[in-house]
Amino acid sequence: MVKQLDYHTIRAIFERFQDADPEPEGELEHVNVYTLVVAVALSAQSTDVGVNKATRALFQIADTPQKMLDLGLEGLTEHIKTIGLFRQKAKNVIKLSQILVDDYDGVVPNSRAALQSLPGVGRKTANVVLNMWWRQPAQAVDTHIFRVGNRTKIAPGKTVDAVERAIEDNIPADFQLHAHHWLILHGRYHCKARKPMCRTCIIRDLCVFEDKTE
Repeated sequence: MVKQLDYHTIRAIFERFQDADPEPEGELEHVNVYTLVVAVALSAQSTDVGVNKATRALFQIADTPQKMLDLGLEGLTEHIKTIGLFRQKAKNVIKLSQILVDDYDGVVPNSRAALQSLPGVGRKTANVVLNMWWRQPAQAVDTHIFRVGNRTKIAPGKTVDAVERAIEDNIPADFQLHAHHWLILHGRYHCKARKPMCRTCIIRDLCVFEDKTE
């Protein structure tokens, strides 16, 4: 039983990911780092497509913490009511916006600890922001990455934190910046939960998943 792919196999996998998509990007729409924080916080248990539909008009009028506070809880709620858990998320966005105004002069901080201190911002959200905006090799492990990491043995682990550590420990440094986007996109569009598209998978011959689909 393979518990962890070896260095050379992992390197070959990410070389293929890189060749197929040299500069992978996140799919959440945003206009600055503040709107990225809000978009990622809103995306919990929701699809990126759904969040984008809700935030396009929102970010045209509220693209700073102060503008979001000026819009108010009711105004924000009306914009995001199509998103799951919208009432609690709206409260968190207003709270984090107030903290940014009061404690950070309206500027989004760029340490993981400071980001995680904001309401509605967990480690995964903080890592997404650090990676997408400040281009830090932070690994935001979502359900797609957790599945792909374990299924392929690129980064196996029983918990999200364990998979995050496995990515950081085992994926070569030159692939760390884009690793989480390659893994998310692979899981979202190819290595799907119920019916992985193994027949057209670019790493099929390197993947140790036993129940490959034909």
